[in-house]
Amino acid sequence: MNFAEILNKSVCQYLGNFTSMGCLTFLLTCGSLIAALVLFALWKYKEGPSYCKTNRIDGKVVIITGCNTGIGKETALELARRGARIYMACRDYNRCEKARQDIIYETGNSKIFNRRLDLSSLQSVREFAEQFKKEEQRLDILINNAGIMATPRKLTVDGYEQQFAVNHLGHFLLTNLLLDHLKAAAPSRIIVVSSWMYALGRIQTEDLNSEKSYNDFRAYAQSKLANVLFTQKLAKILKGSGVTVNCLHPGSVQTELFRNNRFLAISSQLTKLALRSPRGGAQTSIYLALDPDLVEQTGGYYDRMTLQKLVAKACDNEMADWLWQKSAKMVGLQK
Repeated sequence: MNFAEILNKSVCQYLGNFTSMGCLTFLLTCGSLIAALVLFALWKYKEGPSYCKTNRIDGKVVIITGCNTGIGKETALELARRGARIYMACRDYNRCEKARQDIIYETGNSKIFNRRLDLSSLQSVREFAEQFKKEEQRLDILINNAGIMATPRKLTVDGYEQQFAVNHLGHFLLTNLLLDHLKAAAPSRIIVVSSWMYALGRIQTEDLNSEKSYNDFRAYAQSKLANVLFTQKLAKILKGSGVTVNCLHPGSVQTELFRNNRFLAISSQLTKLALRSPRGGAQTSIYLALDPDLVEQTGGYYDRMTLQKLVAKACDNEMADWLWQKSAKMVGLQK
């Protein structure tokens, strides 16, 4: 074999190797891009839609319960950016104050106020409402956001099972005490954060306080069904008043809601990538609070910023009436 043949063979081998390496690199690049697009699509689906309208609510008075962390804080952040005058109603004053300072720093809105509200105490609810009425003449948006989930059975200072008390009774009383201020600001809005687990709930008419038996998830589901029935009943009571009321499912979100249940706390860490961020979970609350197209929409249940059909038990008017009367007696609005 002469020199020319040897040189030609070497060049061909080099080009062949280069082509193989180029193909491999190309395939790896395409695979990486496809994987990245799939992961992005999954992330977008997990997070859900975002509220993108730019309307402002300068000077509107807002109360958000349980907003020192999680979706409540994200909701407060967004409404603060749009000029709202916000009362942060939280159980832990110190944690709320830190969150308040964060919101002021991030938004430049100084009209953010820290007020203590313990929804497990009917006295605390009354004191909060009384103080708020001294400070403001109107209430444009009330967001009943606070909640607890799957806690061990514990009675509140008023003698009520704590999940039913915090998730339903406290907000029931708070909303009723503030109705005059909401009507004064009409068109105004009430937003109730519920959960898809309402569909698994049942109002235990013979054991509403879970005295005969207790299951932490069953008690939570009952309180979330109570949220939806409360929304349905209140929407009918407020018909024609200019005050709307809607409820929502925020999604499965990376929040402190799971902190009281060891199983949920561990599971949430293992499935963290599948959970929505607090910002993603807040979008439906933000949508219901802000969207001008919803000014007359009331009595709805929303998920991913979309009106959803309720299961039959959540449309039971007789049960809604019974629960309203029973709740009114439990919180002292009726004898």
